[in-house]
Amino acid sequence: MSSTALFDTVPSKSQDFLTLFGSGRPNYHRVVELLDFKKSEVAKATSVPKDSVRYDAKIPKELEDRLLEWALALTAVGRYFKDPQKAVLWFKIPNPLLGNVAPRDMIRVGRFQKLHRFIQTALEENEQQVA
Repeated sequence: MSSTALFDTVPSKSQDFLTLFGSGRPNYHRVVELLDFKKSEVAKATSVPKDSVRYDAKIPKELEDRLLEWALALTAVGRYFKDPQKAVLWFKIPNPLLGNVAPRDMIRVGRFQKLHRFIQTALEENEQQVA
């Protein structure tokens, strides 16, 4: 792994195609909006009680951590496509390599870690093919 790849997990301003990190931390509302999640779906996916799901200064740490992970995954896919609409669409369309499950549905049912590994592997393989 190159030192550049080591720091690719944090998007620069020019790589934030989905404008999720304008203030230096994720715009939690926008993350949830892009994934088209309801409050109940966020609660299920993060194991945070529905009544505790909030996106302000009192956001629960567990929820904040999960939304940061989702934001970074959205951003990685956005960097690949370099097009916000295509990146969001990728999350919403069933993917045959994921058992015909849409990536957003994997997140919704608590399978984010598997999805994250899939995204990382696909991006690494693409880099190797380009190089």
